[in-house]
Amino acid sequence: MKIKNIRAYRHQFKLTRPYKIAYKTHTTAENVIVEITTDEGKIGLGAASPSPEVTKETIDACLTSLVNSTSWCEGRNIDEFSLLKRECYAHLTATPAACAAMDIALHDLYAQTLNKPLVEVLGRVHHQLPTSITIGIKNVEETLQEAEEYISRGFKVLKVKLGSNLEEDMVRLIKLREHFTNTITIRVDPNQGYTLQDLIVFLDKTKELKIEFVEQPLKVSDTSQLYQLPKHYLNMIMLDESVLNAKDAIKMLTPSPCCGIFNIKLMKCGGIHGALQIASLAETSGIDLMWGCMDESIISITAALHAAFSSPATKYIDLDGSLDLENDVVTGGFHLVDGMMSTVDSPGLGVRKIG
Repeated sequence: MKIKNIRAYRHQFKLTRPYKIAYKTHTTAENVIVEITTDEGKIGLGAASPSPEVTKETIDACLTSLVNSTSWCEGRNIDEFSLLKRECYAHLTATPAACAAMDIALHDLYAQTLNKPLVEVLGRVHHQLPTSITIGIKNVEETLQEAEEYISRGFKVLKVKLGSNLEEDMVRLIKLREHFTNTITIRVDPNQGYTLQDLIVFLDKTKELKIEFVEQPLKVSDTSQLYQLPKHYLNMIMLDESVLNAKDAIKMLTPSPCCGIFNIKLMKCGGIHGALQIASLAETSGIDLMWGCMDESIISITAALHAAFSSPATKYIDLDGSLDLENDVVTGGFHLVDGMMSTVDSPGLGVRKIG
């Protein structure tokens, strides 16, 4: 079965509600969709969600890369999958989200040719996990209202964005815990918004709130300061923007781990192939994994779920990105029941184009 054609196009999604993080407010999300078609009519789907702040590429750069740098794949046999996915990284190194879209489409297509769900091809370890759902930076009343909404929909794990004001952050979390006592799990993400001193104050003053972990509290340039934290606090730290790829993961583990958890996002590391390189390092080093996302199509959210379920190091998932979209270009992909995510039993990613 040979690759006949590769199509890439941009699609803008409207968000169900705007949300604010430490450095930006989002109202829409723009993805690049990739379709790889074979001479037998099978279609592998991928999606890219580039971000200048995270993946270091614009939507224009992402699309241009996919339009101009994928001809190497045309005419190739999908049986060359192992070689194709490595070549994908070589050709699209400068645009990791574009690479992720192509990588995802290749994985989807290959698993379809084997007539198996992708996770079974990768080697399933997990069958279902609870995903967190994210609350942006809001005042106390809005935070409680949004939390009520999510809990009424069955979610039991909330990730709260912080980082604009330390005192306000702590007040929000205190009120959230008072309101819901022990019925929910709370994780937080300051999005590089704290100094080391802020972080120490935060950790000391929120001990009783049972915060599960703190994601990327310091600027990437300040990551080494984490070594100054006591060991019991260090294990609560998750690194996101500090770990873009396997090389970054090695740095964060040397000379000893400066955190307890890595957040893997397919968009940062160029897709499933790069993600599983990080996952292997984490497993070997005793680092837990969370699999996260941006505002993304069901296509790439599902791809992250399949990859997550194939790693023994996976402990958490934060794959709510497609839930923020008013509509999508596909259906299927995963089941979501009371906040628990599982894959569908269909070949490849199990997603179907709409229209």
